[in-house]
Amino acid sequence: MVEPDPQFKLVILGNSNVGKTCIVHRFANESFLEGSTPTIGANFLTKQMTLSDGKRIKLEVWDTAGQERYKSLTPMYYKGSSAALIIYDITQPSTLEGAKDWIKELKNHGPANIIVGLVGNKLDLNRNVSKETGMDTAQRNMSLFFEVSAKTGENISEMFQEIANRLPKDPPRKRQALSQGEAKKETSSCCN
Repeated sequence: MVEPDPQFKLVILGNSNVGKTCIVHRFANESFLEGSTPTIGANFLTKQMTLSDGKRIKLEVWDTAGQERYKSLTPMYYKGSSAALIIYDITQPSTLEGAKDWIKELKNHGPANIIVGLVGNKLDLNRNVSKETGMDTAQRNMSLFFEVSAKTGENISEMFQEIANRLPKDPPRKRQALSQGEAKKETSSCCN
């Protein structure tokens, strides 16, 4: 019997309008999504990838809403994630500040050993956040650093490939229902 490809969850976080949905669309469809509207709640897709060692995995990518009113829902989306990409817009310095908050949130409440990447998007536009500032922020927060353009596709595939190659060799265990014969009975007694 052929083993199914291991599956890993990657969550995309960041403030509203930084290009999270466009990055996911570019990764999945290799095209730019014109006129994207803000995500409500979250969307996800699964894409099969081949790692540098030739093994294949399925990457489940969760695109989350960045609006403040949905922020309380975010912990349920990053629960069980093996990796997270935190996106900011290199034309808007305030979004890097927002990314710092997302990193702090993830470090305080996210899964242990989650792989985190800080991502400056919109390389195709004139920047207002230097690459050095982004790199310094990533380094101080022990995160990987990427700069990409969802519009042109620059560095999108490379970023997802780098994250995929850093995933643990053993995927998270899938929840499996125990059959009645396998269930362990727990007993307690006051007089043992």
